[in-house]
Amino acid sequence: MKKILFIVLIISLAVSCDKNSTETSSTNQTIDSLVIIPESNEPIESSSLQTCYLEAINKDSVFITLEDNLGTITGKVRYKNFEKDSSSGDLIGNQNGDTLRLVYNFESEGVMSEREIYFLKKDGNLVEGIGEHKVEGIKSTYSNRSELKYDGHVLKQVDCTDFEKNMKSK
Repeated sequence: MKKILFIVLIISLAVSCDKNSTETSSTNQTIDSLVIIPESNEPIESSSLQTCYLEAINKDSVFITLEDNLGTITGKVRYKNFEKDSSSGDLIGNQNGDTLRLVYNFESEGVMSEREIYFLKKDGNLVEGIGEHKVEGIKSTYSNRSELKYDGHVLKQVDCTDFEKNMKSK
């Protein structure tokens, strides 16, 4: 009888160990199936989509690059003006319908400033909103957003390839 109990105990241990081993392997297979190993060394694309815009009139130009990352719009702007103060800086804001509401943090003549900017997306272009500003310290905001006229700079969408060179000062 002792031999039978001993054999039953050995078989139950063997079955139990085999079951744990199977569970571990299936768990490892599940974890391995979640890990994706790229087939090449190519860089992984950002989840945001970058778009670039340009307006050039005579010797003045405006360069903008925008990225939409889960509803937050970020980017860079460079106003290159001939015989006037130029500026460059960062944008952050959001989009409501076809309207972009952005805050432009920039440096001009060595002074940091912040200015509210609105753009209307129209036919693949950005049209800048124009309106009266009020200034409080370093911040400039529109006095009455409902009175904005979208007849300012009209920036055409352009290819972002080598666009960064347009953002640098010369």
